[in-house]
Amino acid sequence: MDTSVICPRFESAISILSQRWTGLIIYQLLSGPKRFSKLTEVIGISGRLLSERLKNLEAQGLVSRTVYPETPVRIEYELTEKGKSLKPVMDEIQSWSQEWIEAPPETTAETK
Repeated sequence: MDTSVICPRFESAISILSQRWTGLIIYQLLSGPKRFSKLTEVIGISGRLLSERLKNLEAQGLVSRTVYPETPVRIEYELTEKGKSLKPVMDEIQSWSQEWIEAPPETTAETK
């Protein structure tokens, strides 16, 4: 593999995955469909930014959006097959982080 020339497909893939919050959204959706409010809660992202990232992931074919005609309307997001195919990549990043990234200091009531 010649690493002196960057493949346009590789560059596009890195561009998608390197957007802030995108990896965390994909990681959360690997465990199954999630509602918008659950994603904002577990990731800690603003609704505006989450909406933007989800629309981008939908446009890339990585996430699908399902609207359930209930009262109130329920909307769930889940990974497509293309999105689910990122699981080995995310698993490797998880393994790498456990070995090479120092754990952040614990936040306690005294340090806040």
